[in-house]
Amino acid sequence: MKNILVPVGSSKNAKSHLQYAIDFAKAFGAKVYVVQIYNVYTKAGTMIKIDHILERESQNFLDEHVASIDKKGVEVITRVFKGKLIDTIEFACKSLGVDLIVIEPRTNSIKEEVYLGNTSGKIIKQTQIPALIVPENYEYKPIVKILMAVKSVLFKKENALKPLTDIKDQYKSILNLLLVETPKYKEGDLDISEDLSKLITNTSKSKSQTTFQGVLEHYQKHNPDLLCVVRRKRGFFVKLWEDNTILKRDFHSTSIPVLVLSGLKK
Repeated sequence: MKNILVPVGSSKNAKSHLQYAIDFAKAFGAKVYVVQIYNVYTKAGTMIKIDHILERESQNFLDEHVASIDKKGVEVITRVFKGKLIDTIEFACKSLGVDLIVIEPRTNSIKEEVYLGNTSGKIIKQTQIPALIVPENYEYKPIVKILMAVKSVLFKKENALKPLTDIKDQYKSILNLLLVETPKYKEGDLDISEDLSKLITNTSKSKSQTTFQGVLEHYQKHNPDLLCVVRRKRGFFVKLWEDNTILKRDFHSTSIPVLVLSGLKK
């Protein structure tokens, strides 16, 4: 893991979040790209050009933001981008060679009942970039136990497991795999590949309506430091992703980071 991207919003948790990302990056010897994205919506006939003003203000904000953090020897680079959120995030990740996005649950939302705000929800739901959702005010600590919950372990592309592999190797973590057999189970969905088998410490199985419900039933038993799920069109957050905003009462896991992988079978 070489390059980590941290999108910055206006939340009160922004400093704590960036500090976690820097502490996390230090463990891997990775660079941290701190980015802010702005867009300009102008009415027809408007003559005032404000692009350069917004860009300058965003850059000043990022520079001050980074200056307030203990960088601990980590290389931290700021970037300002203009454009639509998802397209621009994907462009930034591709151009910067990003391996992982570290995001806040609520980059802009001030509603206490919200777990995953609209902006963060869009990034998780609409991109194919591996992401680590870090709870608000969460202090960095080594990841000792990982719970990975899946309803299918069939791979769609190479290196889908790389972020998980990197984390497990770095921290020498215990990886508990929870195989969830849902009503949509197909023969072979839960056949573990050799690559995944090498990572697993323990395996358990569950029959549930959704992966999400399987996690709720086994979460306390495993008591993980990290929950790992897979981004699918209709996967782990099937119940939750009808909207980009996810409420805390609907998620039940707001106290540990969540690693969202991409690249497995839909």
